[in-house]
Amino acid sequence: MTTQENANTMITSEETDLLQEIMNIAFGRAAADLAEFIDIFVVLSVPQIKLLQIYDLPQHLHEEIQQIDKVSVVQQSFWGKFKGNAFLVFPAGSGRRIISLFDVENKFFQMEPSVEMEKDTFLEVGNILISACIGKIAELLGDVITYSPPRVVIDQSLRGVVYDNMNDPDNLAIVLRTVFEFNQKNVSGYMFIITKQESFAWLKAALHRFLAQYE
Repeated sequence: MTTQENANTMITSEETDLLQEIMNIAFGRAAADLAEFIDIFVVLSVPQIKLLQIYDLPQHLHEEIQQIDKVSVVQQSFWGKFKGNAFLVFPAGSGRRIISLFDVENKFFQMEPSVEMEKDTFLEVGNILISACIGKIAELLGDVITYSPPRVVIDQSLRGVVYDNMNDPDNLAIVLRTVFEFNQKNVSGYMFIITKQESFAWLKAALHRFLAQYE
């Protein structure tokens, strides 16, 4: 059985469509939470879902953002029946513009930001977007999530960051992806949510329970 055939026996097209709708709700919640915090509108693309083997993941993410050589990444693992890793990815050099989102008038931010200041700001944005998005997905599907402490890497290769989180390269993963843009600030990035194969059985059942509420 090929990888794609094996994948299709696990997640059907109907389930993929339903998961996409849930993602739309969750990403919308994340955008609203961040907009409330920094008073700026966040534009989200239509979420995309892809199922692939873990060892194909670094190449897939590279193709998704192939125009970017170096990135700054907020990575956070989450645990529950729904478990995996979330990656918030910004092009290298975005730190100063991200900082300006929080207090553009403060003269302190007119100085060249330090690496630690950039990391703290990425962590703040990542904490809001990731926790709001994952939390909403879990809420809609009837799960409770805990999180590992997030980590930030500045101006590195995304491929290296992803390899660091590949515990079992033979597993399958569902990749949930959206592009976000901070309106009028020329700052954009990507969010990838990568859930593990061990969550598939629970996820299929949870999606059908969710759908049954509206039938």
